[in-house]
Amino acid sequence: MEPINLKSFTDYNLLSFPTKRFALDSLLTFNSTSNSKASSFFLQQQLHQSINLRYPLLHTNASSSSSSSHSRSFAESYLINTLGFSPESAFKASKEARFTSSQKPDSVVNFFRNWGFSNSQLHRIITTEPSFLSCNPHKRVLPKFQFLLSKGASSSDIVYIVTKTPRFISRSLHNHIIPTYEMLHRFLKSDKNTLTCIIRNTLSFVSSHMKPNVELLIDSGVSDSNIVMLLRKWPSIFSTTELLKEVEEVKGLGFDPSKSSFSVALLAKHTVRNSHWDEKVDIFKKWGWSDETVIEAFRRQPNCMLASCDKINAMMGFWVDELGWDALALVKGTNFFGFSLEKRIIPRALVVQYLLAKGLIDKNVSLFTPFIISEKLFLQKYVKCFEENETSHLLKLYQQKMNLPR
Repeated sequence: MEPINLKSFTDYNLLSFPTKRFALDSLLTFNSTSNSKASSFFLQQQLHQSINLRYPLLHTNASSSSSSSHSRSFAESYLINTLGFSPESAFKASKEARFTSSQKPDSVVNFFRNWGFSNSQLHRIITTEPSFLSCNPHKRVLPKFQFLLSKGASSSDIVYIVTKTPRFISRSLHNHIIPTYEMLHRFLKSDKNTLTCIIRNTLSFVSSHMKPNVELLIDSGVSDSNIVMLLRKWPSIFSTTELLKEVEEVKGLGFDPSKSSFSVALLAKHTVRNSHWDEKVDIFKKWGWSDETVIEAFRRQPNCMLASCDKINAMMGFWVDELGWDALALVKGTNFFGFSLEKRIIPRALVVQYLLAKGLIDKNVSLFTPFIISEKLFLQKYVKCFEENETSHLLKLYQQKMNLPR
């Protein structure tokens, strides 16, 4: 019988050095001691069994190695070589990007590059929407770009919109993009404002909930000015599936849909999770408020629930511990928690403290008026209306805290 050559084994190159040594020793034993007419195949089988008993993971590793080195499809190779995909991401994307020649994907890639998209931006788009590589870009994509251009968008605006939200391209021009744009334009009154809204939150614009949610607010009696405020400042609220529930909750708390406070309260209900809401209530209660007081404060100034927990603590701490004023007085403070502690509350509070100590203002005067009026009016009523020496001192005190040039 001819000796068995170990290197002819399929698994030989997969063996580590100790495993090869054991296999070689086993083979030498077989070759030197066997006098039978057993076939070479039988001895190979015996050797495989012997190795597998000692190294049971060898067969598994060999199998997985074989499966991981599957033959790549044309689409996978294209994604790797043309767009820099990793083998893993190319394999995943190729399930949707089905093509067997470079004609269609080359057309798509060249189209986007001609519009100013970089390779990294193309990579993001194709990762999100692999099927784009099989489309006709001049039919599916170009009309949407031309629509945006007709409304005043720049090429860089289009690149930003599509890169940020590739799903924009998959939305129907006539059934979604144009109707949604026209609805936004009705409220925002100009192409510039409408495009700004879209650029700020493209995800909401492509959402199928955007148009129905605007219509929901209209049917609920929400004023146009409130809808405009939400579109300009918080357009993401229009992509939620919970808007009807949130509108009913805010109405149930007594907010009038025609008032500006309604949109702020709606935003608070939308953005603050229940756990964070309860945490903020507990902080207010720590400073002496009750559950009923918190509700009353929210009705008066709903932005109190939009402030962070740290800011609530800082505002309360300054008002109570530093100024020595009553925490319950803040319940009636219009927009108090929406102001900056460092740039507004502290500088103005120091001026008010000084005036109270000097008897220059009535102790029974509203504590909130100095904080809610404009900068110009504050200076007129609380700084520049006194004698020159007092005015000079007050201005110095105020400007030092405001970090303003004197």
